[in-house]
Amino acid sequence: MAWNEPGGNNNDPWKNRGSRDQGPPDLDEIFKNFFSKFGGKSGGGSGKGIGGISLLLVAGIAIAIWVISGFYTIQEAERGVVLRFGKFHEFKDPGLRWKATFIDKVFTVDVKTIRHMPSSGFMLTQDENVVRVEMEIQYRIIEPYKYTFAVTDPDESLRQALDSAIRYVVGHSAMNDVLTSGREVTRQAVWEELQKIVEPYGMGVEIVDVNFKDARPPEEVKAAFDDAIAAQEDEVKFIREAEAYVRAIEPQARGSVNRMTQEAQAYKERSILRAEGEVARFNQLLPQYEAAPEVTRQRLYLETMEKVYSNTSKILIDEKGGSNMMYLPLDKILERQNAYEKPSSQKPITLENLRQTSQDNTQSPSSSIRDDRRTGRN
Repeated sequence: MAWNEPGGNNNDPWKNRGSRDQGPPDLDEIFKNFFSKFGGKSGGGSGKGIGGISLLLVAGIAIAIWVISGFYTIQEAERGVVLRFGKFHEFKDPGLRWKATFIDKVFTVDVKTIRHMPSSGFMLTQDENVVRVEMEIQYRIIEPYKYTFAVTDPDESLRQALDSAIRYVVGHSAMNDVLTSGREVTRQAVWEELQKIVEPYGMGVEIVDVNFKDARPPEEVKAAFDDAIAAQEDEVKFIREAEAYVRAIEPQARGSVNRMTQEAQAYKERSILRAEGEVARFNQLLPQYEAAPEVTRQRLYLETMEKVYSNTSKILIDEKGGSNMMYLPLDKILERQNAYEKPSSQKPITLENLRQTSQDNTQSPSSSIRDDRRTGRN
């Protein structure tokens, strides 16, 4: 039977513990027993003193916990944005800082790390071709407060702005420019367009760089475009080789031109000086010719013939007869004479010497045989 059933049986465990009528514990009695351990007497005045001490102790512990909970650390690359009662209050620099818990709220933002954000997709060009473009931007946070509170999700907003800028620029460009020679122009255009989109939102970010990673046509036409790109690269290579040839041959041509110009100038000066010499010579001969025409004419004739014969082979003809050799080449005679005579014993070349040499070479065979017999030769 339960302890609290009707019938007069009082089986309450709180009242009948230890064969005594005992009720449930009183909370006031428990606190009195606790504070009595600190040496105070039971009574009205001592109860009030004990309650004040307990309140101060609890308040001190709460304040200590509140103060300790306010300490926090901001890393070297971060800046802290402090809000007081939900309103911007100040910025905090790196280091150990303190905030009023439940009053101030701190948001830490990394302002030194360079962040990366890629973007890619198939896009339609101005000439109605499809290309896949891959780009990547590098950015960093320059205004922590704007980055934290200007937009709901700054990274997602920046991603959408990047996609919009890429599609706008590619949509206003030809496919050949995006794939080959116009990549740098496309990259710069995307950078400028992205700056225009981000600036009105005030996100507090700075675009450090835009990288054009890749641009390629669809796989179905990739082989044809690879051939076209290879042909364009060959064209650029041939152009560079032609420019190198021009740079190499042009100095030679200029040198040849300068040399021919100098030679022409020298020939001009030489001709002028020669003409002036002829004029001076004529002016010197004119008085002599006027004084003795025949003598001057004969002297000029001999000088002219001397110049003519000095540069030609000469043949001496003996008109008096009595010689077996009628034609005698003087150059052969001189060569033979030089072969038999030493250079130190050479005789001066005169008309008498030439006639004597001619007679020696034109003697009869019988006289040559007799000379040989005299010397004992067969």
